[in-house]
Amino acid sequence: MSIAENISRFRAELPENVHLVAVSKTKSNEEIMEAYQAGQRVFGENKIQDMVAKQEALPKDIQWHMIGHVQTNKVKYMAPFVNLIHGIDSLKLLKEVNKQALKNERRIDSLLQLHIAEEESKFGLSESEAEEALAMAAEWEHVKVIGLMGMATFTEDKAQISAEFRGLKNFFDRQQAQYPDLKILSMGMSGDYLLAIAQGSNMIRVGSKIFGPRNY
Repeated sequence: MSIAENISRFRAELPENVHLVAVSKTKSNEEIMEAYQAGQRVFGENKIQDMVAKQEALPKDIQWHMIGHVQTNKVKYMAPFVNLIHGIDSLKLLKEVNKQALKNERRIDSLLQLHIAEEESKFGLSESEAEEALAMAAEWEHVKVIGLMGMATFTEDKAQISAEFRGLKNFFDRQQAQYPDLKILSMGMSGDYLLAIAQGSNMIRVGSKIFGPRNY
C-alpha cells in the first residue's frame, strides 16, 4: 500500500477522538509530502536538527511534534515553531522549555513523559515527579502541560502492555480532576496502538505502518 492509502486507512479506522501523529523520522521530504497531500498535518520527529530542516523546507501549516528524548541545550532550536513536545521527562527540561518559549514570546504545549515500562533504558518521570511538574507548570505562563505520554515495555505480552497503559490512564484521570487542561493521553505506536486505544489513549504515534520500514 502507498503512504496515501495507509493514511486513508488510519483515517477510516481510528475513533474520532484519537489523534494520529505520523512519525516521519528518517523519512524524506518527498515521503512526508505524500502523507501531507493525503491530508495528514501532524508529524513527529525524534531529532531536533532534522525537524528544524524539515520545518524550513515543508509547508507552514504542518504541526511538528517532538517525540524523542530532548536535550535541554537544543530546546532553543525548536522553540520558535514546535507544536507539541511529547517527552518532558525532567523538571530541568520543563524549566528550559518555559524559558525558551518566553524568549520566543509564545506558549509551548507539552506532555509529561512517565516511566511505565520495565526497561530501565526508557526515559520518564515517576508519578510523584509528574505531580511536582504539574504543580510547577501551573504557575508558569509559557509552557502548558496539556497531557501525559508513556511507552510500554517492548514485549509480546499483551496483558502486560495493556496493564501498563491502564496504569497511566488511571493516573491521568486522577490528575485531570485537578488539572482540567490535561486533554491528551499519548500512548501507542505501530506495534501496540490498538491496545493503547482500548485503554484510553487519544493520541498515537505511528511510523512504519504509514511509511514502511525505517531508513537508517
